[in-house]
Amino acid sequence: MGCLIAKDNTALPPQILVVDDARDIREPLVRFLQKAGLRAVMAADCVDARKILKASVIDLVVLDIMMPGEDGLSLCRDLRATTSIPVILLTALADETDRVVGLELGADDYVTKPFSPRELVARIKAVLRRSASSEHPQTSDDAPYCFEGWQFLKSRRELTDAKGVVVPLSTTEVDLLAVFVAQPQKVLTRAQLLEMAFSRQEHMFDRTIDNQVSRLRRKLNDDAKTPRMIKTVRGGGYTFTPSVTRAAT
Repeated sequence: MGCLIAKDNTALPPQILVVDDARDIREPLVRFLQKAGLRAVMAADCVDARKILKASVIDLVVLDIMMPGEDGLSLCRDLRATTSIPVILLTALADETDRVVGLELGADDYVTKPFSPRELVARIKAVLRRSASSEHPQTSDDAPYCFEGWQFLKSRRELTDAKGVVVPLSTTEVDLLAVFVAQPQKVLTRAQLLEMAFSRQEHMFDRTIDNQVSRLRRKLNDDAKTPRMIKTVRGGGYTFTPSVTRAAT
């Protein structure tokens, strides 16, 4: 993630992949993104999107949910299982269920149709800033957090299990886990998690916190019915129960 370096050693702008079957949406949006100083490519469906993702370095995906053939939620699910590329979903105004499911799958944000291109650019830049800050934090975040055989290195957005297998995390999962490991064995209310992990982003609300915790539990192989690591505190919020240490750098 982050800017590539051109041959003249100047940093290239982030590259955005726009996936939408509506030509009258994707083409003007790509032109707008380019005028806003971003690089942008487009795909009319998930098949073309997958080809581009394999062949190019993509920094963020703007992904329509309702498309013929494979839908955007399916592609979002696969991206979350295999990469940490941020995803912003495009949804119909009335499709609240799709928006909630998208956030549960690990999308970083959503924009409802019809949308303002300026608002979308602002949200893209906000997500890219959050992603960059996760990749390039202060020096104090360079040491891995260790707990119950797991290692979490925020500077690389890496969660590694006891066998050395790296588990992909979304930007929101990185932010949430960073709060938990920094304050283990403390009860954190949903309001506190909203403030500390997501800076009270407009689309984040209590149910979203619950969904993100559920996703993080699955990544940590923490049984949803009887969780050991991220426990729900009745009437309070959540607590991260393991003892956490910092590995030497």
